[in-house]
This record gives sequence, structure tokens and C-alpha cells, in this order.
Amino acid sequence: MPELTDSQIRVVLPQLRRFALWLTRNPASADDLVQAGLEKALTSYGALHDENSLRVWLFSILYRQFIDGERRKKRYLRILSLFSGEEEYASSPEDLALTDAVLAGFAALSTEQRAILLLVGVEGLRYKEVAEALNIPLGTVMSRLSRARRQLHDLAEGAATPVSPQLRRLK
Repeated sequence: MPELTDSQIRVVLPQLRRFALWLTRNPASADDLVQAGLEKALTSYGALHDENSLRVWLFSILYRQFIDGERRKKRYLRILSLFSGEEEYASSPEDLALTDAVLAGFAALSTEQRAILLLVGVEGLRYKEVAEALNIPLGTVMSRLSRARRQLHDLAEGAATPVSPQLRRLK
């Protein structure tokens, strides 16, 4: 498997930085994006079959890294706003009611399911990384995540109610 050489990187590095700067509009963020993109390229260079398309391949990695980061940031800010009570935009009463229902459903999940949903959905970890972080088998991560998503979906569709302890009426 051929390796990506320093000379190949040096040739395309100014172009990658310029592209990243146009995407992020921030020099520090652009440098971070280029570094993350090159790290990804170095770890998966064997997947590139045509050396003539190296520059295009690196640009596509950089762009995908940027898009993934923006999605992760939006998802994180949205979840953070739900938990902090600060809305980033004016919501309708229906949206607020739905948000309250989703948060109630999220709170009703087991601790294990909540942890996996947060790590996968908010932090953007891969299933294997979650399995390593929580020291559980990969299949357990996938089944807990599936059950948690199904429970939240059912709640959103009105098919289920959050599991909560039974309350007794006292006289």
C-alpha cells in the first residue's frame, strides 16, 4: 500500500488551506479543518486508487469533514439549547410542547440508553467508539440505541408513553 508523502502534501497544502479558509471564514478553524482532513487522508490513503486524483480526493475529504463538523455543531447547539432552556429562535407553542415531550421521553429512558444516545447523536461517536468508551459489546450498543430510538419515535408518534414509576394517589 503506497503512502502519502510529505512532498505530495506540501504541493496541495496551500490549496487546502485556502479552501478551508473559504469554508470556515476563520483562520484557526481553517487550520484545524486542514489538520483533521489530512489526518483522515493519512489513515485511509490506501483507499485512493488513482494518484492523479489526489487533490480532488483531499478536497472531498476536507469538504466532508467541514459538513460533518457543521452538522455536529448544529445538533450539539440544538440539544444544548433544549437542556439549557435557551432557545436560539422563537418557537411556536406546538414546537415547545413537542420539545417538552421529547425531553420527557429522553428523561424516561434508562441511563444506559441516554448515555448511548448522547454519545452517538450529540457527540457524533461511532458505535465502536461508544462500545470502547462504555466497555460494552458492539452489539449491545446497537441494540440499546435501536430500542432508545424506537421508544422516542413511538413517543413522538403518540404510540407510547414514557415509562415512569407508577404513582399512587394518597388520601
